[in-house]
Amino acid sequence: MPYLAAMLVGVAYALLMSLIREPHRRRFNAIMVAGAGAAYLSGGGMGGWEFVATAAITYVAYRGLESWTFIGIAWLMHTAWDVVHHVKGNPIIPFAHDSSLGCAICDPVIALWCFRGGPSLIDLVRGRARPTRSDRAQDVGSGRVRSS
Repeated sequence: MPYLAAMLVGVAYALLMSLIREPHRRRFNAIMVAGAGAAYLSGGGMGGWEFVATAAITYVAYRGLESWTFIGIAWLMHTAWDVVHHVKGNPIIPFAHDSSLGCAICDPVIALWCFRGGPSLIDLVRGRARPTRSDRAQDVGSGRVRSS
């Protein structure tokens, strides 16, 4: 059950982010993942490696200001750091033993959403999703024309 809850937190995150219009949604998410990358700094469980991980995630998040792919990569980097902290027994929330494990389950859900271009899930549910660039390229290549 806690695994499902962690995945649902990732979906809830994507739903909430859907309230922000593009391109602000992408930029806001780049800032969010940069902040997530710094979440372990105060615990210091990995010593100086905390600074290395934070710097690396922050750099990739910076690249994410213009690219959903980099935001997804940054979330996966944070996932890897979550796993390290869980295995070491130094959770992100000191009084919640499995908090890093939950984060490691939640973050890839967010990363998958980012790799899809961070679409508005609200618009998808309403059936108003705009075609992605690759969808439009396929339509043009196949001779199909989409009406908007």
